[in-house]
Amino acid sequence: MNVISSPAYLDKIESPLIFLAGPIQGVTPWQDEAIKIIHSLDSKMYIANPRRNTETKGDFTTEMYNEQVDWETFHLRKAGEYGCILFWLAKEAVHNCSRAYAQTTRFEIAEWKMRHELIKAGLVVGIEEGFTGAKYIRRRFMQDCPEVPFCDSLEDACKKAVELAYVRH
Repeated sequence: MNVISSPAYLDKIESPLIFLAGPIQGVTPWQDEAIKIIHSLDSKMYIANPRRNTETKGDFTTEMYNEQVDWETFHLRKAGEYGCILFWLAKEAVHNCSRAYAQTTRFEIAEWKMRHELIKAGLVVGIEEGFTGAKYIRRRFMQDCPEVPFCDSLEDACKKAVELAYVRH
């Protein structure tokens, strides 16, 4: 499998790259299912998965945080240019009162919506029933970039991402 997980980098990517963007905290590990679906469609596809392979024990230090953000930024940019960013907006499974659900994802989707408008970055958006704020996100994309595919299932989002990644590579 061609899965790149933080903090590892891959110097040379020989096939299109799909970045799995979406909530990590407070959600079931949807990335595992996305990887299975994508590799069933195309076993050569590279996938950047920001969910770390191991659970972090203890505090997530400033150094680890910076490493994670830098890794995500690098691979988001690669996928936006040479493949596709798949945003899967999974509904909240476990509530954490000390953190707004999907706070990083909401920032990233707005950033990449703008990058799509400016440089036509490759995007696919999937929204699970029950994700809060879905109506607003759909409306803003419809207003500014209606060509970005929206999907109601993870399987459909993965299929669209594979198709788009090859068009862009």
